Formats: sequence, C-alpha cells, structure tokens
Amino acid sequence: MKKTRVAVLISGRGSNMMALSEAAKKSSYPAEIALVLSNRPDAAGLLNAEAGGIRIASIDHTTYRGDRESFERATHEELLRHDIELICLAGFMRLLSGWFVARWENRILNIHPALLPAFKGLDTHRRALAAGVKIHGATVHFVSAEMDSGPILAQGAVPVREGDDVETLAARVLEVEHRLYPLALGLVAAGRVRVVCGRCTIDGGLAGGDPLIVPDDR
Repeated sequence: MKKTRVAVLISGRGSNMMALSEAAKKSSYPAEIALVLSNRPDAAGLLNAEAGGIRIASIDHTTYRGDRESFERATHEELLRHDIELICLAGFMRLLSGWFVARWENRILNIHPALLPAFKGLDTHRRALAAGVKIHGATVHFVSAEMDSGPILAQGAVPVREGDDVETLAARVLEVEHRLYPLALGLVAAGRVRVVCGRCTIDGGLAGGDPLIVPDDR
C-alpha cells in the first residue's frame, strides 16, 4: 500500500506529533510521517522525532526578521523537497498566510484544543472554565487563512467536571487529541474526506455514524 507522505509542523514538544507517528507505524495506516519540521531549532519534538527515525528539519522564523512571506516560501520549498502531500499542524505557533494556504488548499490539517467555533485562539481551557461550559474538547479542521477556521473534520468532547482547573481539563482534552488526530489524518490520507461547500463529508461514514467522538468519562 502506498502511504500518503505527511509533514508534521511543530514549535514545541510535539505530543500530537508523537501520537501521529505511533499510528503511522501500523502497516494498515494510510499515512507515513515523512518529515517533522519546526520553526524553532531547539524544539524538543525534533529530538523525539529523530529518535524515532523520522527526518527532521528546522527553519528558524527569527532569522527572517518579520518577513513572513520569505519564511513561508522557505517552508514551502522544504516541503516540496520531501515530496510532502499533506501537512499536519501540531502546536505550530505561527499563523499561515493566504499565500501559503492557497498552495496547500485542503491539504493542511490542524488540531485545536476547543470545540470550534468556540474559543478560537489561545488559552482555551482557562476561557472555557471562565465561561462555565459543561462540555469542552478538541477539533480537527482543514486550515484556512483565518485563524482557527476552515471546514471541521472531527471533534472529540469531554465533560467539564466540578473542581476542574486548567491543568486537569487540559490533560483530559489532550488524551482526546491523541486519539482524534490520528483518526482524522487516516481518513484524509485514505481519500475518504471531501470538502463540499465549506463542509467535510466522509465517504462511507464512521463506525459510529458521526465524526463526533465522545470518549468514556474517566
């Protein structure tokens, strides 16, 4: 089986990158992690990826002195050199421009620690607790030029419990992220996802009949 070549873009420790790479070790999984790229040469995730036998690269955004276009062109060229077909953002702390997104239209996935369209941006868990929501979670979506927007592919929900703080809620959501992202990437890599009029459709559906995954309450 020919596997889809995927690049994971990170800025830090890359825990979701590791979840994706673990899934990709299975012979039946339709994607391979061909490259892990970071905008920070000291990102801990690069060491983890290299230890796992994955090719790594870094393009230090600070050397471009605020020239986002040049940074993105360098990133684009690096991806092309590795014959990348899909991109997964996993804690990549750079906003992508319309120029870059257009060249990878419907080929960039992101995971966001909230149930979009709620709580776009940073500090999602603190904001969810402050708002008093009873359900929180994570979203995998295709990337558009607008921050934390684009067609939603899959979501995983967790309950917000009495006594939760930012750390306990974040840990519960992260468990969901590590299951949700490999599932979503697998669907895209297998060619089962279509974006029609700004919405994702999954050919054949899922075992549960719905891309919303609600894990057991732990």
